[in-house]
Amino acid sequence: MFIHTVQPGDSLFSISGKYRTSVEQLRSVNGLEITNIVPGQALLIPLYVYTVQPGDSLTSIARKAIVPLEQLREANPTINPNVLQPGMQITIPNIAKYISSLSYYVLRSPERDRMLINNFAPYSTYISIFDYQFAPNGDITNDLNDLVAIEETWRNRVTPLATITNLVPKGFSTELAHQVLNNPISRTNLINNIHYLVTRKGYGGVNIDFERVGAQDRDLFTGFLRQLGERLSPEGYALTIAVPAKTSDNIPWLEGYDYGGIGAVVDIMFIMAYDWHYAGSGPGPVAPITEVQNTIEFAINNVQRSKIILGVPLYGYDWKIPYEPGIVASAISNQRAINTAMRHQSPIQYSEEVATPFFQYRDDQGQTHEVWFEDVRSMGEKMKLVQDYNLQGIGAWQLTLGFAAGPYIFTKFFTAKKV
Repeated sequence: MFIHTVQPGDSLFSISGKYRTSVEQLRSVNGLEITNIVPGQALLIPLYVYTVQPGDSLTSIARKAIVPLEQLREANPTINPNVLQPGMQITIPNIAKYISSLSYYVLRSPERDRMLINNFAPYSTYISIFDYQFAPNGDITNDLNDLVAIEETWRNRVTPLATITNLVPKGFSTELAHQVLNNPISRTNLINNIHYLVTRKGYGGVNIDFERVGAQDRDLFTGFLRQLGERLSPEGYALTIAVPAKTSDNIPWLEGYDYGGIGAVVDIMFIMAYDWHYAGSGPGPVAPITEVQNTIEFAINNVQRSKIILGVPLYGYDWKIPYEPGIVASAISNQRAINTAMRHQSPIQYSEEVATPFFQYRDDQGQTHEVWFEDVRSMGEKMKLVQDYNLQGIGAWQLTLGFAAGPYIFTKFFTAKKV
């Protein structure tokens, strides 16, 4: 597979002719509801043979295919890179590696859950079902209609995880986590309730998603995870955790997360490598490649690579411009962002520095918007990092957000391990 960046004057028909594929295949793979593509838009071409275009070099082809130049040379031993001619056929090598994939799933209806999980299962090792919540005394406060989802997940040789969060109506609660972690009775009660939940519902383990843990609770949080692991591990249940992205131990609002301590007691650590820019900030990249890479390098100095799953976003944000502090941006799925650019015929730009696409458009009321999101180029660069750093795998928040090309770009780089 390789990526074509739309140029002025391109159409789906002309692109299909260049690469000897069909318009319908281009539409299907890229999830295009309409055909009026825009300059700068990235289209995934689902072929493993590349037709040389005027001006191509082996280096430029390797970049389009997001493969190492040396591997491209090895896959084409009879090709002289100095005499490439338009129309020549270049084989794109298979670079897929076996990895573990852990992503989050928000329940819909039993019928939809069965269909969607069946669709996502080929690209998943674990699916973490969102979410169970708890009270200050450690009681689980809600129930989920999740039995169909759990059954369908297992049926597809994927391990279902129960996501446990410190969510309250106003969001993730530092105080709730503090109350439970600092009360031995509540802490033990929560551990017992989590164990009861996974055994009663038939989960294969848990994912702990405690966000905004305070610095004062850093050691208590690691101790809680150790105690939980000691309860779950003897019975074969997986203990996984979601942690915020850190690039050092000197970030005040992230001091509650001891990467080294946490990594020593959990089976898998899902790093939420996103929201550098978020709904309450000004516009900018959600997951800039520079920060993602810095996060990986900090993590591997503290945690075994074999435990790290890189979390990527299947969303971006839509800000009103000019930005005014206090105005909250709207979350937007990657697919919806692409469709929005096409609907408004807004050219898409791509920042090479942070490896992220963005565009501006004017809505029907004349308001200017700026959208930053993820496409196959930016996702491909993150997947390449997972390979380059030999991490355990990759995952996403969250599977039901639209990104039609996502499964295709995933299979270019990875094959998901199965239970």
